[in-house]
Amino acid sequence: MKPLNLGLLIYGSLDTPSGGYLYDRLLVRHLENHGHRVTVVSLPWRNYLRHLGDNLNPQVVHRLLDPGVDLWIQDELNHPSLFLLNRRLKALLPEVPLISLVHHLRSDERHPRPLLPLYRAVERAYLRSVDAFVFNSRTTQRRVVSLRGSPLPPHIVAYPGGDRLRPQTDPAFIRARAHEPGPLRVLFLGNLIPRKGLHVLLQALARLRPEEAVLEVVGGEHFDSGYARRMRRLAQRPALRGRVRFHGYLDDEPLRRRLRWAQVLAVPSRYEGFGIVYLEAMGFGLPVLAGERGAAWEFVIEGENGFLLPAREGDAVAHLATLLRRLHHDRDTLASMGLAARRRYEAHPTWEASLSRIRAFLETTPWTR
Repeated sequence: MKPLNLGLLIYGSLDTPSGGYLYDRLLVRHLENHGHRVTVVSLPWRNYLRHLGDNLNPQVVHRLLDPGVDLWIQDELNHPSLFLLNRRLKALLPEVPLISLVHHLRSDERHPRPLLPLYRAVERAYLRSVDAFVFNSRTTQRRVVSLRGSPLPPHIVAYPGGDRLRPQTDPAFIRARAHEPGPLRVLFLGNLIPRKGLHVLLQALARLRPEEAVLEVVGGEHFDSGYARRMRRLAQRPALRGRVRFHGYLDDEPLRRRLRWAQVLAVPSRYEGFGIVYLEAMGFGLPVLAGERGAAWEFVIEGENGFLLPAREGDAVAHLATLLRRLHHDRDTLASMGLAARRRYEAHPTWEASLSRIRAFLETTPWTR
């Protein structure tokens, strides 16, 4: 088919270290490798009210009226800037479809209760303004259906892959690592923001004896520097001192080394639209301890390749401490769960397979409203 001129709308930099931006980045690369042209348009990160103001900003409108774009892909993260503006785009460029790439809904995150009606109304208006959807999980699709309140236009679910790091692990390695003596080696992988739940993990770790578990923390600290500082202070309390090591953000090769070092991944997140780090850890044969809210249930099987932690923080701390202690003392279970995690990873679609599905979806014509 004729190559498409595609636009991708994001906030900030495409190189932002997060699962959603990784998805966007790999999609751009895939589309360009197959002959399509992708123009990335970035709006600056601002507070929520200023993002709402983008809908009336003539400069933003001008940037999106590129006459050469055949189709717009909008990262749903940008919805505050688009919930009204999309109507104008449709009026001015009726032949250009608007496709929303949804990683998770803002209104599914924890917010002050008085603001939730506003967040939900704005996000609902945006979801009703687009012509098609790409979802990263069935859970995300269901949440959009629930909030949108009307039948979906054309859509697909294209799962993130877990093979970016190309894990080289075999059953013998997984078994041997699980039975290595010493404290249970726990890895936290995620940006240091409250939603990811590092504070929950640190509180759970403090309930274990030093000889039962140690922790390494990998993730960017600049997204919420105040929270990151609090986590470092928490790790210096007597029950945790000398048991927690912070690495900051790591490039792929040092990250592979940490994933081979670890014996279990624990990221007790409040919500994940998918949870790429869970799947990547499974590729290295790591059982996963994940938050129950969000899409982790789609591939984390309770008691088989991991565990799902309750949403209430107090319950999550207690349950997480119990699980870590159990895995430390029962290395046969640790090994069998690691092997099951690797098998689940192998059964999951690769990045190439999922991105090819998206490309085929985008190439489908004609698009109708």
